[in-house]
Amino acid sequence: MSDKRLTIALAGNPNSGKTTIFNAITGTRQKVGNWPGVTVEKKEGLVDKFGHRLKIVDLPGTYSLTPFSIEEIVARDFILNERPDVVIDIIDSSNLERSLYLAVQLRELGCKVVFALNMADQARARGIKIDGEKLSQLLGVPVVFTVGNKGQGIDELLEKAVELAVSDKAPEHRRNVKYNSEIEKAIEALEKALAPKCGQKENVPLRWTAIKLIEDDRVAKERLRAVLGKDAEPILEEARRQRDYIAGRYNEDPEILTTDDRFGFISGIIKEIVTTSSRQRVDMSRNIDLVLTNRFLGLPIFFFFIWAMFQLTFSLGEYPMGWLETLVEGLAGLGARILPEGLLKDLVVDGVIAGVGAVIVFLPNILILFFCIALFEDTGYMARAAFLMDKIMHMIGLHGKSFIPMLMGFGCNVPAIMATRTLESRTDRILTILITPFMSCSAKLPVYIVLAGAFFGARAGSVIFGIYMAGIILSVISGRLFRSTLFRGADAPFVMELPPYRVPMLKSLVIHMWDRGKVFLRKMGGIIMIGSIIIWALSNFPRDPALQQEYEARRAALAAASGQEVSPRDMETELDRLRRQYEARRTAHSFIGRIGRAVAPVFEPIGVDWRGGVALLSGFVAKEIVVSTLGVLHAVGDEHSREALQRSLRRSGMSAAGALAMMVFVLLYLPCLATVIAIRRETGSTGWMVFSICYNTAIAWIAAFVVYQAGKVCGLG
Repeated sequence: MSDKRLTIALAGNPNSGKTTIFNAITGTRQKVGNWPGVTVEKKEGLVDKFGHRLKIVDLPGTYSLTPFSIEEIVARDFILNERPDVVIDIIDSSNLERSLYLAVQLRELGCKVVFALNMADQARARGIKIDGEKLSQLLGVPVVFTVGNKGQGIDELLEKAVELAVSDKAPEHRRNVKYNSEIEKAIEALEKALAPKCGQKENVPLRWTAIKLIEDDRVAKERLRAVLGKDAEPILEEARRQRDYIAGRYNEDPEILTTDDRFGFISGIIKEIVTTSSRQRVDMSRNIDLVLTNRFLGLPIFFFFIWAMFQLTFSLGEYPMGWLETLVEGLAGLGARILPEGLLKDLVVDGVIAGVGAVIVFLPNILILFFCIALFEDTGYMARAAFLMDKIMHMIGLHGKSFIPMLMGFGCNVPAIMATRTLESRTDRILTILITPFMSCSAKLPVYIVLAGAFFGARAGSVIFGIYMAGIILSVISGRLFRSTLFRGADAPFVMELPPYRVPMLKSLVIHMWDRGKVFLRKMGGIIMIGSIIIWALSNFPRDPALQQEYEARRAALAAASGQEVSPRDMETELDRLRRQYEARRTAHSFIGRIGRAVAPVFEPIGVDWRGGVALLSGFVAKEIVVSTLGVLHAVGDEHSREALQRSLRRSGMSAAGALAMMVFVLLYLPCLATVIAIRRETGSTGWMVFSICYNTAIAWIAAFVVYQAGKVCGLG
């Protein structure tokens, strides 16, 4: 094994299969999506291959190295500053002309490049034949055909990359793009001006820097000033003169001229290396899109898929939920038997097991939801959903691309808000961030399942679907309001890319599902457990000895009457009623009872009692704690199951209208702590963070009030 570590960067267009190849090389469990911009930051993995330790860096997906977006800046800066030993350019074989634009720019950077013609099977299926050997000769780069999702060609690709990295072979500049004569003269003049100052600096390639200055590249000019200081100004002045001359000569912006020349160069390559079968091929993706993106059928089909997802989540999840509930009840019973009476037993059984157990039983539902979302992503349907929503999004001054982070919000709002980095406009980013928390994340699902299951029975799945749809509708309404008040102006034009449909790999789906499920499980041992212990402590202190003595006396009196005036069945009922009365009085006397009475007037108009109010307050930390708080506050004796909690909720006096209002409030009110932090970080403003908290909570209370009052009128008792 060589001591030298080789750095290999993976570059490529969005949807070219770049991250899939990264997974195939490293085995790293990395998220793979079928929409532009899934990789916002570079990812790394280490492998030992062909006698070397290889550091594989997955760069953001980008169409060019012109710094218009965050992805392009990250990718370009890494190649310039870190100087990887080799850059592997992942090229979509079925979209060769578009992919080669990035490829020729990588060649201009002067780095060692290997071309991976990925999705070769799809190109063949479309009747496209590519002469890889001819392409290698024309551009002077190694070319390897790959099928990333099947692992084909991966070892050969790495072998070629390692061979190129350790060789002394320099990139052949004569195989780069030749621009028109005036631009070439300007490049030569600028190279002469740059050579004395930058000739020995590896991160300032002369020809590439000259081209970027002619294109008036802002980042390139800033880099030159950083490297040369005041010495950069004469060079920048010369670049300005050259640009002005070229613009006057052709009556066109120099950047447009260089772009045209690159595409002309690419067009010539395509004619040399690509042949298309005359036999007509069936484009499966296009035929499927005739139905799924149809102007009349597309949206109903999309809503049906979402409805089916939640029906599946609720109905299929019932069985494993039952198994987990049995396990939780067994743990509670074991704790009750082996622990001596006292505070420790109460803490473990009624605090930790009741609180954490009330949430962990929903793990199957969470996993099913994540599996369905991964299915949408890996098949390519997620991009179609954004395309279908494009017209609706234009109503609020956004485009379909903004709907992708919102759809990701069904899983978790934090990565959804981070995904807004892929939007080019800062206005679009902030607007999308503000409306994304209305998309109901997976953490809220346990609350819906408990309440809908308790009060709506067989209709629970449809009720949950309605809650999610309400979130989408309110996000659109809020977006329209924000666009017409806070963010006035025209929306940016955008073309939504529709990647081809792909058959998802079960392994990939399971990895995505489990990676997201692990986050849920980590919360169980951290924030949920801590929150449950805090809620238990607040609900158990201070203790009232007189109340305890009264309960013991009444219980002893009932026991003495056993078998005389009261039958065993009636005795059990009376003891349960007495225990519930005692728990209610004890909790009301506790710290949390006092907090609950203080906030009760706020929640009473929306049909939520003081215990529900306390649970909602605790949800600011994490929405899962709402259920664990209800599990602790609704003391259910030796039972620690979802059914017991649901029975207690029904006995507490909550109505179906109140349950529906509480679900609406949970859907809309202030985001969890992690989401609030993400909003602050991504907007760069405390003001927008505070605005999001206040606006969401106000809308939540108003909507819940309307739902509760309307529910009472409609007889939802």
